[in-house]
Amino acid sequence: MNRILIYATAFLLTISGSLISTSYASTKTDDNEVPATKTNLQFNFTQWRIVKHSFLLHIPQNKKTLSQLIVDVPSTVAVSNDIDVLDENGQKININVSVNSRRIILDIPEPETISSKTKLIVELNKVKQPIHGQDSIYSLFAKLVGSDVEIPLGVARFHTF
Repeated sequence: MNRILIYATAFLLTISGSLISTSYASTKTDDNEVPATKTNLQFNFTQWRIVKHSFLLHIPQNKKTLSQLIVDVPSTVAVSNDIDVLDENGQKININVSVNSRRIILDIPEPETISSKTKLIVELNKVKQPIHGQDSIYSLFAKLVGSDVEIPLGVARFHTF
């Protein structure tokens, strides 16, 4: 009887471990230049592979202010315009969301509200992801106030399972 209980517990832990997957994002480490990706998480909501992809951006201390975040969406997923940007305290930040084909532009209308040394959480809600196949790799870029140059921040990778 104890053996059956142990096997059942091990099976349940294995199944529950596959429901929430943590991934890691590569990032630039120079704290004086531009914002950088720190971590990302993926949450499953249904068996039909509607997931939530979220990642954390660290805004380093410098004199430049962030005006836009740009996310290139991989061809392996479909995103909606249901996107939230939160500060490190979980408070929503006022943004304008534009989803054009494979590119998401998060325009920050009041850039001065985002101070340096801030961490931003970007949540892509209702992402359609296939059950099997390649990992979803998002390329992340930023624009600073007064500049039209897209600065690469790194990538965020989400595994399929």
